[in-house]
Amino acid sequence: MGASSLRIPAADLDAADAQLAAWRAAADAALRAVCDHSLAPLGPAVAAAVRYSLLGEGKRLRPLLVLAAYHACGGAGDASPLAAAVEIVHAYSLVHDDLPCMDDDDVRRGRPTTHKLHGVRVAAAAGVAMVPLAARCAVLAARDLGLPEEAGGAIVRELMRASGAGGMVGGQLLDLAGEGEALSLAELERVHRAKTGALIAASVRIGGIAARATAEQQAALGEYGEAIGLAFQIADDVLDATATTAQLGKTAGRDAVLGKSTYPALLGVDGAVARARALCDRACTALADGGGLLTPALARLAQFVVERRS
Repeated sequence: MGASSLRIPAADLDAADAQLAAWRAAADAALRAVCDHSLAPLGPAVAAAVRYSLLGEGKRLRPLLVLAAYHACGGAGDASPLAAAVEIVHAYSLVHDDLPCMDDDDVRRGRPTTHKLHGVRVAAAAGVAMVPLAARCAVLAARDLGLPEEAGGAIVRELMRASGAGGMVGGQLLDLAGEGEALSLAELERVHRAKTGALIAASVRIGGIAARATAEQQAALGEYGEAIGLAFQIADDVLDATATTAQLGKTAGRDAVLGKSTYPALLGVDGAVARARALCDRACTALADGGGLLTPALARLAQFVVERRS
């Protein structure tokens, strides 16, 4: 997917990079503030594991989606603490995903996984602790943005729905159950719309809720988020099969070792890439047609999803 297919000038997409870098810095600062001021009740061992998990180098795609959607819908406040709340949920999912009872991985974001450094029990407890921590951060962030109580509640519900049985947890269970099985494309997409796509889609919708988006805008944001959420996982499968551990910052080739069905296995690498690009084009079309929300930042994030190298 290129700038021409999005009908956004390349110069505008390049300018969006500076805005995204500033938003990323703000989200990172908000995460550091959480670590500095909110972890003491967890005790030193779990707090250290949470800090390690939250402050590791990462793409920060989900908080950037919160902020890009928020500003696309006219939000004018500092939504970085809200964006940080979403990243906390994502970090929890990575900690648990890497545990020996799950995908059993030793490397994440170019360094040892949380359980390799802090131990399995502490890592498991840290992951559990991050869920209510994220909910608390979301409530406080909504309050600081001056949102009514019902909007704050809607944000927390969106976040918890994406992280629970209907989202990441349920998707992870389906993913584990599918190891060694030859899943159809429809079955594979069902797994990944929950495991990976749910929180990505929720990130966009949360930004819209915080900006008091209209129903039409929320529908467009939802379609965009669901499409790029699935595209993100397709790109992940392609990278797992084609990139190195050094490039990815995590162990390459794990899908094959674990006997997982993947998009490259079903569609071929070229077919999987084409599917991801088509989804991102669909996502951007939804924004352009639904309230004129296709900003350069949201277009650039969709482009990043399919063109990233890690």
